[in-house]
Amino acid sequence: MDTQDQLQLSKSIFIIPIVYVLTIWIIYAIEISFGYNFNKYGVYPRDLIGLRGVFFTHFIHSNVSHLFNNSIPLFVLLSSLFYFYRQVALKILLFGALLSGFLTWLIARESYHIGASGVVYVLFSFVFFSGIIRKHYRLVALSFIIVFLYGSMIWYVLPIKQGISWEGHLSGLLVGVFFSIHYRKKGIVKEVPQFTETDFDLLFDEDGNYSPPENEKRAEEES
Repeated sequence: MDTQDQLQLSKSIFIIPIVYVLTIWIIYAIEISFGYNFNKYGVYPRDLIGLRGVFFTHFIHSNVSHLFNNSIPLFVLLSSLFYFYRQVALKILLFGALLSGFLTWLIARESYHIGASGVVYVLFSFVFFSGIIRKHYRLVALSFIIVFLYGSMIWYVLPIKQGISWEGHLSGLLVGVFFSIHYRKKGIVKEVPQFTETDFDLLFDEDGNYSPPENEKRAEEES
């Protein structure tokens, strides 16, 4: 499949981004409307019960601000993923969510870690580094756009602000880097120019010297 076929715009690329964003808003609405507290279903490091958060944490948010801050980059990055990397997009989303959650469970401080930001960092990292590694001009351009929009996110993989799961962000970033290397040959890759020899090329030797075929030499001599 060539690059043009892989970059055909389709409404289907927006289905999963829309469903995911709607789902996290619905879950938060249920939590608020019925007085539930889903925080206990987040990742709680190095605790067997807290391991369930690997599956649930990416759907739970603490407040509207937390939810809103994740919703826009989720939609933008997921749409970019399913448009430019559709061959591996679903694997990146599913395994990225699980691996970033599990890595958070391994390395994070003892507290409930919630939010889709781990997935956001997986997507940010994968999209950025994939463009750089593949060296395809469209993907490199996308990488720079992503940095322009969300480059400041990189600071939040460090413990610079209380109340933020920087460990979850760091986990997502590392998982994204891993996937960008692992899947570097899947989907769109740098196109190698293909040259077709023409009749004009046959008039020159390997060193670029004019050397027409014997028939043309005779014709020139006779004329």
